[in-house]
Amino acid sequence: MTTETLTNLVSEMAAGSLRVVDLTVPLSAATPVIGLPEEFSPSPAFKLEQISHYDDRGPAWYWNSFSCGEHTGTHFDAPGHWITGQDYADGYTDTIPPGKLVAAANVIDVSTESAENPDFLLTSDRIREWEAVHGRIAAGTWVLMRTDWSKRTAEDFLNYAEDGPHTPGPSVECMEFLAHDRDILGFGVETVGTDAGQAFTFDPAFPAHQLMHSNNKFGLASLTNLDQLPPTGAVIITPPLKIVTGSGSPLRVLALTSV
Repeated sequence: MTTETLTNLVSEMAAGSLRVVDLTVPLSAATPVIGLPEEFSPSPAFKLEQISHYDDRGPAWYWNSFSCGEHTGTHFDAPGHWITGQDYADGYTDTIPPGKLVAAANVIDVSTESAENPDFLLTSDRIREWEAVHGRIAAGTWVLMRTDWSKRTAEDFLNYAEDGPHTPGPSVECMEFLAHDRDILGFGVETVGTDAGQAFTFDPAFPAHQLMHSNNKFGLASLTNLDQLPPTGAVIITPPLKIVTGSGSPLRVLALTSV
């Protein structure tokens, strides 16, 4: 890339020829957090506490402290988040090469199927159908699964039932295909986690975590506004907080796309 390319990029953004789309949900105490069985430690909800607000605690400034689990709201999954990715030296939020945090995105629209079936699973056959129209998915790019799940109310977002959550996600063979045959950078979803709600019953369980992270690849969860992106041509910017040995973090995902 030349200086002229960067200058043209900034100029096109200033002229309105490029759009910046925010793919991030707001963080608040109401942000849904993934649930775990009682025997496991739960992830805490987002909490904001005021330090001062132009008052006796700080007359000229306003600020807060906050706390939450690393995987709260729109968040980044680093390889070290899962046992299969724990040995990658560059697999934590402070060691991921920054060049991997800006990449092209492929958006696969399965919103109709997901509306009809909350347990819909993305397969390699469905991806090949998409590729027949939009071209082969390039190595080192993101695959984002558009389900429009982010448009659900907070009450329906986690979609729990007696047998666990029911949300769409990828099949086992889909994750094997994307990790090995397409060598993607990472996999992103609009649901609370990168796996389907019933993925604990799969073999192996939780394939988006098991297979993505074992191959030093990333995840993005709780995305929104994927309906504003084209199938190809967008670039997403995904830097997590640089937490030392962090397994992930909330982040603000931005997409650059044409008008």
